[in-house]
Parts: sequence; structure tokens; C-alpha cells
Amino acid sequence: MDRRTVLGMGAGLIAAGAARAQTGDDRPSDLPWPPRETFDLWPGKAPGMPAKLPSLVRYGPAGRELWLRGIAKPTLSVYRPANPNGIGILSIPGGGYAFVSVENEGHNVAKVLNPLGFTVFALVYRLPGEGWANRADVPLQDAQRAMRIIRSRAGAFGIDPKKLGILGFSAGGHLGAALSTAYNDPVYEPVDATDRMPARPDFSGLVYPVTTLAETGSPSRSRANLLGPSVMNEAAARYDTVRRVDANTPPLFLLHAADDPIVPLEMSTAMIAAARTSGVSIAAHFYDKGGHGFGMALDPQHPAHGWGALYATWANRMAAGG
Repeated sequence: MDRRTVLGMGAGLIAAGAARAQTGDDRPSDLPWPPRETFDLWPGKAPGMPAKLPSLVRYGPAGRELWLRGIAKPTLSVYRPANPNGIGILSIPGGGYAFVSVENEGHNVAKVLNPLGFTVFALVYRLPGEGWANRADVPLQDAQRAMRIIRSRAGAFGIDPKKLGILGFSAGGHLGAALSTAYNDPVYEPVDATDRMPARPDFSGLVYPVTTLAETGSPSRSRANLLGPSVMNEAAARYDTVRRVDANTPPLFLLHAADDPIVPLEMSTAMIAAARTSGVSIAAHFYDKGGHGFGMALDPQHPAHGWGALYATWANRMAAGG
């Protein structure tokens, strides 16, 4: 069972996958998790706490990568480079808003970007279908809070608070696009002085991202998992990120494979069109083959292998002022 199969067949198979993981049929990777430098996003209870907190489950395709669900305490994990360049990257893994792919789209981001000098922060965010109030706002609450925490502790992390970008994948790309367009939306009550910090990314990388919640015929379950069975107009409008792009949206980096069977290429091209209309700087890289969920494309045989260097070059340029 691979990630594309799980995402395409929806939440039922994801739940079944978790059950198999608990019985040993699907073995997650041996990745140590959480990493040594990991901390909670919220000083106490996260917003909208349910009566019964979800229980953490580690699972994933047999021996290949680690997924998490049942996230009661969202976290940031810090990966520090040996020779920091002062630029921070918040990595936002995907998983269709049904799990968080922390290895493929979090840990592996650091594998590629740490040697290039970037400090990487891997976000484990709460999932909207696990009982939280205002379910559609839950991931954005965590993403906004993460950006504010990183900026408030920038000195300790060895980064410039004005050189903080993101890299989001699939549903994490949707969350990254939401953070890039709804960074000022009041989706939670401030809890401390950290919440006075800005949440806007200085530049945003979106990899095979979900960008619109309109009915598209896409196999992705992100829309249903985020909004739930009763689609509220306000929430649907907030998270239709293509429609929310404006002149204040940060510069965008888009990367997609044309044969993606889960999130169609048109999700990225629609974002590009919106950015051009609003005068937002864009860089885009498309591959004819590559599928979905390839993360940093660590396999030398993958068509997109080496794309992390393209992102690093772009991020360095954006951090230097474009």
C-alpha cells in the first residue's frame, strides 16, 4: 500500500491502514520520532479541545515512511544546519488532512536543506476530523502559531525573523497556501505575547499543492477532510486560496508533476494565474512524470530528483530581497 493508493481511496482505507499498523501488518520506518529538539506549539490546551483527546498513532507504508494521526499536541521539530545561513524554512507535510507525513515531507526536507545552510522546522499539526471545534480552522491555527513562535525565538534558532519561508506539500501545500493568504485571519484567541508576532511567510514554496476547495473531480480527500460533511460558506471561502491571492501574498514557488493522479496540475497553474493577476512574484517547475507524494525526490531515478537545489537557490534570492 503506497501513499497514492491511500489518498485516492480516502479516509476508510486510511483508518484501515492505522489498524494494520497497530497489529504489525504495516510497519512504519525506524525513524526516531520526535526528534531531540521538539516542543509543543501551545503553552496549555490547544484551541477547541474536544471532550476526548485523540490518541497518537504511528503508521505508514510498510517500512517506507512514517505517518502520524491522532495528534493531540501539535509540535515543531527543529533541524539545525552545521553552517547556518540565517534562513528558516517551516516544512508543512501533507497527508490529505487525514495524517501527517512527517518523514517524507518533514524530516527529509531537513536532509536536503540543512547541508545548504537552512534551518528547518517540521510542523506536526492537528487534523480537522479528530473532534476539534471549528475543524476547518484547526490546521491554520497551528501554522500561524508555528510562524509566530519561530519569529519570537529567531535569535535562539540562529535565523533572521525577516527571512522565514515555508515549504508545503499536497494538503500541507494547501495549508501553506492558506498561511500565505490568510495569515492575518483571526482563527484563534491570542494566548501570549508570541501571538503579537506576524504569521506571514516571507516566501512560500508549494509542492503538488491543493489550492482550491471547489469541486474539481480530483481524487484528493483534502476538501472533505478539512471542511467535513457540512460545508460552511465562510470556511470554504477562507480556504479557497486561489481566490484569496492578492498583492500582499508572498512570492511563490510552485512544483508539480503533470501525471499527478491525486492533485491535478491545474491546482498549481490556477495559483500561478492568480499570482500573475495580483503582481505576485512566482517561480514554477513542472515535470512530465513524477506522480504524487515524492517529497524531496531523494531517489536518483525520480524525474524530479535534485529539485531541492532549485528551491534553495530561489529561497536565497527571496531572502536577499528578490
